[in-house]
Amino acid sequence: MELALKDIRRHLGRFLATIAGVAMLLTVVLLMNGIYRGNIEDGVWLIENTATDLWVVEGGRGGPFNESSRMPLDSHRSIAASPGVRSASPLVIYTAQRQLGRSPASQQFTVIGYDVFGGLGGPGRLVQGRGLQAAHWEMVADSKLGLALGDTAALGNDRYLVVGLTRGAVDASGNPLVYLSLPDAQKVQFEQDTHAVVAARVAALAQLEARGVRDAQAQALLPLVTGSGNTINAVLVKLGPGAHAASVARHIEDWLHFNVYTTEQERSLMLQGRLSRMSAVLGLFRGLLVVVSLIIIALIVYVLTIEKIRSIATLKLIGAPNHLIVRLILTQSLLLTIGGFLLAYLLRELVTPGFPRTLAFTDFETGATFGVMLVGGVLASLLAIWHALRTPAQLALGS
Repeated sequence: MELALKDIRRHLGRFLATIAGVAMLLTVVLLMNGIYRGNIEDGVWLIENTATDLWVVEGGRGGPFNESSRMPLDSHRSIAASPGVRSASPLVIYTAQRQLGRSPASQQFTVIGYDVFGGLGGPGRLVQGRGLQAAHWEMVADSKLGLALGDTAALGNDRYLVVGLTRGAVDASGNPLVYLSLPDAQKVQFEQDTHAVVAARVAALAQLEARGVRDAQAQALLPLVTGSGNTINAVLVKLGPGAHAASVARHIEDWLHFNVYTTEQERSLMLQGRLSRMSAVLGLFRGLLVVVSLIIIALIVYVLTIEKIRSIATLKLIGAPNHLIVRLILTQSLLLTIGGFLLAYLLRELVTPGFPRTLAFTDFETGATFGVMLVGGVLASLLAIWHALRTPAQLALGS
């Protein structure tokens, strides 16, 4: 140990620079662990934190997260009347990209519209303010959007007061969530530009006139042919006491012809569908980074040993025992690996708060990464030790 420390003090600057380089590499590995786990947690957060027993969506669909789902607004009334159902709440969910607040650039976010008066699907992770209490013109937004409590944000032709702020409330893509009342969310989703509305009315009137419908009758039929935004994307169901989820789901599917999923089934759909490809890509990159890191650490340890090969030959020439050479190489390898990992851990903690995506870390993955790197450092030092012990003492004399 003393010989290793003396050698480090002699080349302190180079050794510290090497530790810093290893730490940068390991920081990327640790961050990739966080990105991989954070991607999964973001994907299932909304599903797991919506206090519902069943998700009811359009028949034949895997919605509302993996596939679009459209249901009549009054669907929740029929579902609420089903045996075993205590309550049924309509839900609207869609992605939008608009300019919000003080930022001049447009931002992508996901709108959640729910029944403000006792319905399910309200905001989670609320850190400031309150939830929605009015039927119109109130908003709860995530802090990622740059809005402050009391700000007003324009969506469509209306302005909404920010009454609450969340932190970490995101959809499967990491987009921040905006909560609106159900009618407000529907209006924002289906509201059209004035010119687009006029053009649609003219086109619809032309179609009616082509079929022989004229004047007042055409005006009366116009709302039926221009479509309506009176739809929802899902219904959230709370079961009554003693109700069996599978039985209730089967009844809704058989009689109302909707698809019904439990929270666990909805989570599985997300993991096997929307998240599966991204998780596979991130997992592959994580594995490659670990392998590359091990190779680089092994090369660094080997090069550090080769640089001292003449000094090692001198030690052998003066009769130093082999265990002294082994301890010299192994100690420096362990100090390099452990020092690099500790610095990487510190850098990870500094980077995490400002990272644009959710980073989720587990003690097991962090410990496993440290263990793999430590084993890699030891194996690399064994290779260097094998080379050092084969070095002839005559090398110290220039032979």
